[in-house]
Amino acid sequence: MPKPVVLIAEVLSPATIDALGPDFDVRNVDGTDREALFAALAEADAVLVRSATQIDAEALSHAPQLKVVARAGVGLDNVDIKAATTAGVMVVNAPTSNIISAAELTVGHILSLARRIPAAHGSLAAGQWKRSSFTGAELFEKTVGIVGLGRIGALVAARLQAFDMRVVAYDPYVTSARAQQLGVQLLSLDELVAESDFLTIHMPKTPETTGMIGAEQFKAMKPTAFVVNVARGGLIDEASLHEALVSGEIAGAGLDVFTSEPPAEGGTAHALLSLPNVVVTPHLGASTEEAQEKAGVSVARSVRLALGGDLVPDAVNVAGGIIDPYVRPGIPLVEKLGQIFAALAQSPLTSLDVEVHGELNNYDVSVLKLAALKGFFTNIVSESVSYVNAPLLAEQRGIAVRLVQDDISEEFRNVITLRGALSDGSQLSVSGTLTGPKQIAKLVGINEHAVELPIEKHHVVMLYTDRPGIVAVYGQKFGEAGINIAGMQIARAAAGAQALSILTLDSPVSEALIDDVGAAIEADLFRQIEITEA
Repeated sequence: MPKPVVLIAEVLSPATIDALGPDFDVRNVDGTDREALFAALAEADAVLVRSATQIDAEALSHAPQLKVVARAGVGLDNVDIKAATTAGVMVVNAPTSNIISAAELTVGHILSLARRIPAAHGSLAAGQWKRSSFTGAELFEKTVGIVGLGRIGALVAARLQAFDMRVVAYDPYVTSARAQQLGVQLLSLDELVAESDFLTIHMPKTPETTGMIGAEQFKAMKPTAFVVNVARGGLIDEASLHEALVSGEIAGAGLDVFTSEPPAEGGTAHALLSLPNVVVTPHLGASTEEAQEKAGVSVARSVRLALGGDLVPDAVNVAGGIIDPYVRPGIPLVEKLGQIFAALAQSPLTSLDVEVHGELNNYDVSVLKLAALKGFFTNIVSESVSYVNAPLLAEQRGIAVRLVQDDISEEFRNVITLRGALSDGSQLSVSGTLTGPKQIAKLVGINEHAVELPIEKHHVVMLYTDRPGIVAVYGQKFGEAGINIAGMQIARAAAGAQALSILTLDSPVSEALIDDVGAAIEADLFRQIEITEA
């Protein structure tokens, strides 16, 4: 069996290749050469990029078997996430790879501003000795205001506390308990800008945060204050910043990011570069050897998970997150239940409840809803189905999906039931569980019929009126056709009522045999179930 093809479209660290391991056919291409990229994508199962390679709808159209796009870094501006999701392609990045590097660069900018290091270096390198011209300020007992107390903001806080600075923060999504844990005082944004000697911003760029530090905030700041932005260009209004720096409303700024990069000559961002009270770097937040290696290794591990059919914690277009080991064995079970449900449904599905009963509800089981949809669509749509596009397929078909949780499971430790409403007004349910030390996947219910049968590759389900001789009839028919019955279960509500037989077969049956047996036993339902392994 050929190895999955992993395409490396940009230069990555040797540790990244090592993290992929020997299980893949690793190929290289210049991702900026579109024609070469398109040709290489034709056989790729995964592609790893940095920032130069554009994975857009056109590129995806040349990648019929692509399963994952991995960006070795934080940003995803060069990946069309919407197009990837529609194509069923998982998109992963390395969101925590650069957080230490970004936090340390922030501290570097603050120190550079406080002690005027770049200007002093430039003066001395030019042959001047002007000690009195570069008198700076200590960080000791100064106030630093952090806008955004997420992962990077919290790291900045911890590092600046070592300088005995007072740390205050503005973040509408952080609780006072979390802030207290970090040793940080929460303030409103207005209070923060007024009290800060140094203000550093660590927010994502959204319509709400773009330009959030502007003319109004600069007017409220101390004339001795400094602002720092190593997060995203545009969070600070550059025109207002230029005016504040030139007029003396604030003392200086440290910038690693800009609205347009590199700053276009003649633009506001470019004008900031020449101001004497500005320290600038060319977007170096993630530019450390350690961050680059962490990013590559992180996405390599994600690729291994994705190509193994698993969910990936860092996938940006898949709900589900980190899966607890106790929940993980339930994923293939629920995918199989989804396939069984689809095979038994006699009309289109309109709504689906994924019911989780038992001890599993002590964990996050949201992934099981994805698994149910993936299983349901696996054998009924022409396109490839993944955890990525399964919810989209449901949405396109108007199928409402819910996760229903209940701690009570009377007969088994855990039972998972898929219960759906069909367009003909009927309802259908299938239930399954895992049993024993080997966690055997078993089917334990179809509608009101209780069964207990290991889920195998080939099954048939028959519904008929209970009467003597039925088993002999279909047993003879299968025997004459050379079909071996490996296992069976029969369930009924009462003698003479409807009975359900589910058989495990060693091989599939033909449509002609289905028609023949169905007619012989006067079946109300006869369905063949073929389980496709993930």
